[in-house]
Amino acid sequence: NVGCYYYTWDSKLGTSLSANACGRSAVQLEARKFDFTDLTRPHTWYPIARRKKRNVILHVGPTNSGKTYNALKRLESSSSGIYCGPLRLLAWEIAQRMNKAKVPCDLITGQEREEVDGAKHKAVTVEMADVTSEYSCAVVDEIQMLGCRTRGFSFTRALLGIAADELHLCGDAAAVPLIQEILKATEDNVKATMFNDENSDFDVLVASDAIGMGLNLNISRIIFSTLRKFDGVETRELTVSEIKQIAGRAGRYKSKFPVGEVTCQAAKDLPLLHSSLSSPSPILEQAGLFPNFDLLFLYSRLHTTSGLYQILEHFVENAKLSENYFIADCEQMMFAQSYSKTRIVRLKEIFTPGTLKVPKSHHALKELESIHKVLDLYVWLSFHLEDSFPDRELAASQKAICSMWVYMDLSFLAYMTFNM
Repeated sequence: NVGCYYYTWDSKLGTSLSANACGRSAVQLEARKFDFTDLTRPHTWYPIARRKKRNVILHVGPTNSGKTYNALKRLESSSSGIYCGPLRLLAWEIAQRMNKAKVPCDLITGQEREEVDGAKHKAVTVEMADVTSEYSCAVVDEIQMLGCRTRGFSFTRALLGIAADELHLCGDAAAVPLIQEILKATEDNVKATMFNDENSDFDVLVASDAIGMGLNLNISRIIFSTLRKFDGVETRELTVSEIKQIAGRAGRYKSKFPVGEVTCQAAKDLPLLHSSLSSPSPILEQAGLFPNFDLLFLYSRLHTTSGLYQILEHFVENAKLSENYFIADCEQMMFAQSYSKTRIVRLKEIFTPGTLKVPKSHHALKELESIHKVLDLYVWLSFHLEDSFPDRELAASQKAICSMWVYMDLSFLAYMTFNM
């Protein structure tokens, strides 16, 4: 009967409140009194937010209708705040905007951290949202992404967990019914508001579908090169929501292009474009969810001989959810956590520094792009699992060199294309 501690679980606040000395048999007996796989009340995981009566304002409407603009004006005027977006480019853009407006603002993403002296505001990628601090104002951009199979749980966490007096949610109207249903449990005040760089020297922008995630650009016309994409699993047609998000970049609220135009390079894609733009976005029915650390820690006390991967796998298999949620796809997270917990991962094990060189073929360029992804992932993991991924500075410097070679090769290819 080995001495140890067990944590009691408060079902109302959803947090471990006290540690109690006991024996191993007692800890397992006590733990079995609670069903840690019951995820039907995720709002209880965030006691700091629950202590507040938050004012939640939904800014919904078509892309570039001005909904984010109004929320950001409130953020700028607040005494403290946080902006959460789906892209680091968006977080960078907001941090630049805030600092330019003389509002000191930190930039925090999975790959970089830029802290400003005296800053009481943060611009972050949604996965980096701090749910342990209190804010006067918070903005969560592209909130409809809480329905995403892989990243939705981060938006759900921000929705339920950010402790702000004012929480502004910007996104598609298709998310409104689900958000209102979820927030019934939090007893927040909810109000939905409908909303029906101009000196750049560049005339043409070539971009991936990431442009649809809220980047604020002055664009007159969008031309789709294709309406199909590889999503990491398969090549498929873009969804109605994806097409509307990208097409909506043409024409911008309070810009020199208030009305935009959209077309396709291939005539065969036009019927899908027309039907998508004339269709309403599918109503979101569920939000992504993933258990927090406290729940996993307590659950692990019932499986003391299992590794982290097995605990996560077993937890997901047995999780109980309300009809508003689904368990997010966490295969990559489970693998990374499991791998890193067993050993320290040195960069030289997966990449040899000093071997980068200018690509001289399309195959070499693809290899360089793959290396860039590996280095980018290593930097991200180093922020989340610092002890296991210690070579952050080396990875970041090699990533910068890799980016330079890719840029030089693409510039050369563009020059050759236009001069043939």
